[in-house]
Parts: sequence; structure tokens; C-alpha cells
Amino acid sequence: MALRRMLTILLGASIALIIAFLPLLAEARDAAPASFDQRLLEAHNRERMRLNITPLQWSEQLAGQARDWADTLARRGGFEHSRDRSGAGENLWMGTASAYAPEDMIGAFVSEGRQFHSGRFPAISRTGNWVDVGHYSQLIWPATREVGCAIAEAHGNEVLVCRYWPAGNVWGQQVP
Repeated sequence: MALRRMLTILLGASIALIIAFLPLLAEARDAAPASFDQRLLEAHNRERMRLNITPLQWSEQLAGQARDWADTLARRGGFEHSRDRSGAGENLWMGTASAYAPEDMIGAFVSEGRQFHSGRFPAISRTGNWVDVGHYSQLIWPATREVGCAIAEAHGNEVLVCRYWPAGNVWGQQVP
């Protein structure tokens, strides 16, 4: 009899706990993990917000263009900027397949910021060569409003292509 009463009490307490935690469980279910695209966008905007620059918006059109070029690079086994970007800016990244998170990929662009100094483009690098900070300056370019990225895999590597609108790295313009 005592065992039955104890089980009844435990069952009642378990049900009460479940009811108490139902809102948290529902919240956790609704808070799906961020998509790959969302993580790429957030990684871009984290640096822009740190510098008080307007956050970028995701562009499916730019992502589609980036996907086409990433697929082309993967198919060719190449790594070069597209000559046909319709005026969009472009950043490229390559690394071992499945070894890097989206934040690491964009982090490679952001890491160039260590050599960056504000000024009129192309005089923006502590090394004297703007190419050393070109990915970073495109990422933080104040006039850029949209980004779209895509990734393709081939030969054990992943190629990330990000397209930006409007393009940055414009000669003579000030970079913060």
C-alpha cells in the first residue's frame, strides 16, 4: 500500500514537472538551429555591427549567382574570381570539405582586418597592398547592402563564393 501511494505521488510530481516545462520544450522545438545561409549572414553582420555599419540583407538572387559560380569552380577544380559578376563584388574561400563552420569561412575574411586601416581605397592596408585586406574591405564596405553566398564541394575541398551588392573596393572611395 505504501509503495502504491509513493508511486502515485511520484507520478503526480512527474506530470507536474512535465506541465511546468512544456512551454520551454515548445520554445526549444520552435527555435530551430540557424541555417547555413543564416550563419553566413550573421558572421558578416557581426563584424559590420562591431564597426557600426548597416547590417547586410540576404539576397537569394546573389546566392543563386554565387551557387552557379561555386559549382563552376568545383567542376573545373579552379579557384578564381568570375569575370561575369554583373557589377557585384565577390569573395572566395576554399578549405577541406566538412572541416570548417560557416563562421570560420567568414572569419578568414574578417581576420584580414588585422592589416586593415581606414582610408581611401586602395590605400587601406598596413602592408601597402590592398589585396591583403580586399576580402575584409568588401565585407565592411559601407555602401554594400546585400550578400548571397553558396558553397560547392569537389576534390575533397569546399569552395565558398559570396556575392555583394553594390560592390565594394571602389577606387577613391573612403573605407571606415
